[in-house]
Amino acid sequence: MAEKSIGCAIVGCGMIARFHARALADVPGTTIKALVSRTQSNAEKLCESLGISCDIYQHLTPVLQRKDIDIVIVTTPSGAHLEPAVAAAEAGKHVVVEKPLEITAERCARIIEACERNHVQLCTIFPSRFGDANQALKNAVVAGRFGRLTLGETTCKWWRPQSYYDEGGWKGTKALDGGGALMNQAIHNVDLLLWMMGPVRQVMGFTATLAHERIEVEDTAVACLHFANGALGVIQATTSVYPGLPKTIGIHGDRGTAVIEQDDLLKWEFNPSTADDEVLRARFAAKSGASGGSSNPAAISHVGHARQLADFVNAIQEGRAPLVDGREGRKAVAVIEAIYRSAAEQRAIAL
Repeated sequence: MAEKSIGCAIVGCGMIARFHARALADVPGTTIKALVSRTQSNAEKLCESLGISCDIYQHLTPVLQRKDIDIVIVTTPSGAHLEPAVAAAEAGKHVVVEKPLEITAERCARIIEACERNHVQLCTIFPSRFGDANQALKNAVVAGRFGRLTLGETTCKWWRPQSYYDEGGWKGTKALDGGGALMNQAIHNVDLLLWMMGPVRQVMGFTATLAHERIEVEDTAVACLHFANGALGVIQATTSVYPGLPKTIGIHGDRGTAVIEQDDLLKWEFNPSTADDEVLRARFAAKSGASGGSSNPAAISHVGHARQLADFVNAIQEGRAPLVDGREGRKAVAVIEAIYRSAAEQRAIAL
């Protein structure tokens, strides 16, 4: 018997909503039933540009009363995720929240608690986890191929012109962006690093605003991390590096090294090596040339979103937790908060 169609509503019709809409088109058994936007024209433009036909609302309440809505996808500004997510959970809807889950760990916890109390599923969007190269890297970590993990590093050396911050009312604000290059752009890198290396014991961070005006947050940040397993780590995050470079993650141990740039494998060496290593090097060696948003926030693929949303739908149907739930989403926010606190207080912060 065919599974029941999953009705979806998207709350917030900015740029990232388009990626979710495109992704849902690739997830069998899902239908966009409603869009919610304070600005009617934004929702209409989204429908027109993607060929979507659905109901448009300016308020969430009537959407939550509809029995044909199963999932509410929150794509509002980062610091405005809490209220619609909690309202959806209390209405018995499953909840998807675009990264970051919220801009503080405390606000993340309130979303998580609401979903658990109302017995609905929650997922935080981290599509980088669903990339083939990153999946291979995770498998190598789980298999113990690095030996003792010694160093984890990630870079997100991106560029955003001043116009990027000037055009949006919430970008670059503490209240709604929650932070700058770390919280908005590099949170994907932070999530990947934690996924590979495990929990963090202590952080030391420095932040600065060097290439932009009229913003309340950092455009340049560096941090050193001490992981619970004893390994050390480094994070570099910017929107101040012209012309913008592909993001990287490197995992190192006393028996192996792997470095991924965007979706390309730059280094994959282990002792001992296996026949599969050469297969992986050949598979991921070809340069894709994808910028991954390094200089243009719209220049990203929706494939990762589609894979993650498909997992979420399967999780609902199978009665299991999604691969990236709310508690996973909270981890990166907590580490970034600690880095901000370290930079402000000029001292190491224990988590």
